Amino acid sequence: MTATLRLTEALIARSSVTPHDGACQALFIERLQALGFECHTLTFGPTDAPVTNLWAIKRGQGHANGAPTLVFAGHTDVVPTGPLDQWTSPPFVPTHRDGMLYGRGAADMKTSLAAMLVATEEFVASHAQHQGSIAFLLTSDEEGPSVDGTVKVCEWLTQRGERLDCCIVGEPTSVKSVGDMIKNGRRGSLSGKLRVKGVQGHIAYPHLAQNPIHLAAPALAELASITWDQGNDHFPPTSWQMSNIHAGTGANNVIPGELVVDFNFRFSTESTPDGLKERLQAVLAKHGLSFEIDWTLGGRPFLTRSGSLIEAIAGAIKDVTGLTTELSTTGGTSDGRFIAQICPQVVEFGPVNASIHKIDEHVAVSAIEPLKNIYRQTLERLLS
Repeated sequence: MTATLRLTEALIARSSVTPHDGACQALFIERLQALGFECHTLTFGPTDAPVTNLWAIKRGQGHANGAPTLVFAGHTDVVPTGPLDQWTSPPFVPTHRDGMLYGRGAADMKTSLAAMLVATEEFVASHAQHQGSIAFLLTSDEEGPSVDGTVKVCEWLTQRGERLDCCIVGEPTSVKSVGDMIKNGRRGSLSGKLRVKGVQGHIAYPHLAQNPIHLAAPALAELASITWDQGNDHFPPTSWQMSNIHAGTGANNVIPGELVVDFNFRFSTESTPDGLKERLQAVLAKHGLSFEIDWTLGGRPFLTRSGSLIEAIAGAIKDVTGLTTELSTTGGTSDGRFIAQICPQVVEFGPVNASIHKIDEHVAVSAIEPLKNIYRQTLERLLS
């Protein structure tokens, strides 16, 4: 059993359902301090369920010669297990079957975290006088609301004047085999809760009421048909989707007084949050609706173009696996959206994502060492 596999199993065995860290970060602090890292534990959020964050940095040769700070970022929290009786083996008992390692967090993203740490240990052992700096940014709030985790640490780093040059987020990005895809950006996310006002009344006397479902239907149909933008070479077109729609009192003889619609934009760099808000509200106003909207900007889009980080990690993937990796901006949001505000080069790279958030989440054991080796080679290409 390799050091990476042992650490992966140790992390899986620590139940860390968001926002709880389950003492996972304590494992990192112990081992990083032994390498000479300066460690800071930062807690934010409610006292009954605080979010645990870790910033750890080992400063090598200074930036005067252009050597960068490379950050490994990720989350120790995992999503809830779902029904325990549907798991083939207990979710927090690392279990091997048919060449796979099973457990909650195996793919998302405790294998990545273990591979990052072991890669760093190996690199420091062979490059004691390495150039630049190595850092870890870990949180227990990525799978939750993401308000007391990485975004707060980035604010803290800005106040300290810390310089970040390159960041690898350990999200599971591979599709069929480790290394076939990395994410060099993500779309933005803009959500809204729309309330369309009507007048409640008896369903037998519709002339004495105003049915918000009927009033809103043409506007919702128009919104669903709009081409918001064409996307570009890096991003698909912006999409608008309704995720929930609700009205009614529970009685079938009452016209409701309000319709509530939850919706979301996943938007490219061709659109802006303010522009999308204005266009949507114009459609609703055109249809004469009385409405209110509560907006939530989950994150702005970011993009890392070809440069030192992409060249280093793509070269490492080629050397370790023989694959020519694909750059992609598809998928959901990640904490990369926060880090990109203070770091010019951010990519996401990790194991195959087919089982993430599912019952019997797993990772191929044969992929663990290649993942670690890719992280190590990336360190070598950037800092040696």
